[in-house]
Amino acid sequence: MKIAIFHDYFGSIGGGEKLVLDLAHGLNADVYTTEINRKNLKRINKHHVRVILLKDSIKFPVLKQIHSSIIFHNANLNNKGYDFYIMSGNWAIFACKKHHSNINFIHTPPRMFYDDNKSFYKQVPWYGKILFLIWVTIHKRIYEKQIKYMDSIIANSNNTQHRIKKYYHKDSVVISPPIKKYAFRKYGDYWLSINRIYPHKRIELQIEAFRKLPHERLIIVGGYMSGDHAKAYANKVFTNLPKNVSYIGEIDERIVEKLYGECKAFITTSKDEDFGMTVLEAMSAGKPVIAPNEGGYRETVINGKTGYLVKANSTEIIKNIKKISVNPSKYKSACIIQADKYNISRFIKKIKQELTYKR
Repeated sequence: MKIAIFHDYFGSIGGGEKLVLDLAHGLNADVYTTEINRKNLKRINKHHVRVILLKDSIKFPVLKQIHSSIIFHNANLNNKGYDFYIMSGNWAIFACKKHHSNINFIHTPPRMFYDDNKSFYKQVPWYGKILFLIWVTIHKRIYEKQIKYMDSIIANSNNTQHRIKKYYHKDSVVISPPIKKYAFRKYGDYWLSINRIYPHKRIELQIEAFRKLPHERLIIVGGYMSGDHAKAYANKVFTNLPKNVSYIGEIDERIVEKLYGECKAFITTSKDEDFGMTVLEAMSAGKPVIAPNEGGYRETVINGKTGYLVKANSTEIIKNIKKISVNPSKYKSACIIQADKYNISRFIKKIKQELTYKR
């Protein structure tokens, strides 16, 4: 069976991009997208998956999302011999109408259209707020018309499945993503945070907590895509960092391996995270985690065993940083066992079963 995968962007690399490359490798599929950062792609594309640019999207907020939707809508691969299509991301759904049979792997219903609209609105400069509201109103309506062209849906977590039912009124099958495993090296003298730099990641909570813990160190890794409203958030959150907090941006995978392997523990503060691959990546290296008691983290973090699920405020975060720092090694065994459940072979097997069933 010849398979094509449509995925929004390969600009800033996150869990969705890693998942798509694993999926494409496991299914021997080609990937089609509307943005490629060759440097970022190269550092994670270990299997040399074929990633093809349909057309480069405009790199300007709102216009980028509209243009990507148009590119996917205009795409037509029916003369290339594909038997099945997988859509991944927010805007790839616009390719559904022309491409059947299809499965949509949904990481999240677009938050700017649904439950996090206000957060996105706050990040838009004053001169763009009216345009943002017009875009959300019109594009959301057009977007929802595409849902009827979905042949079937896979959700990455029970949390996402619930949101799909709530907003799309559609059933879905849950298949949790696989993670890359990282090797334990030692328990170092720093905490690690790896995220896309977007408002709903609430990175300011991490910085606030570590500002009050001057004897603890935090290293923050991650970036954002051009043409999003995240630049203003990044500039704001990384201004006047305390001396014990470092932001190092997007980095080579070899450095990521070292950071996971040698950190003391891992912290994330993402709001209602859909799944949350990074906590499991940290666990695979035997590192305990602190995560909000929300969303997909409730499905992966075993409270008190692999770390702690906490209220999203600096007081709770600080309390649990102190608790873990006393003896991070006591969580090691439970962390590795939990992370081992999310392996690539199990994931590809479940996807192939779903593809066979849908044919």
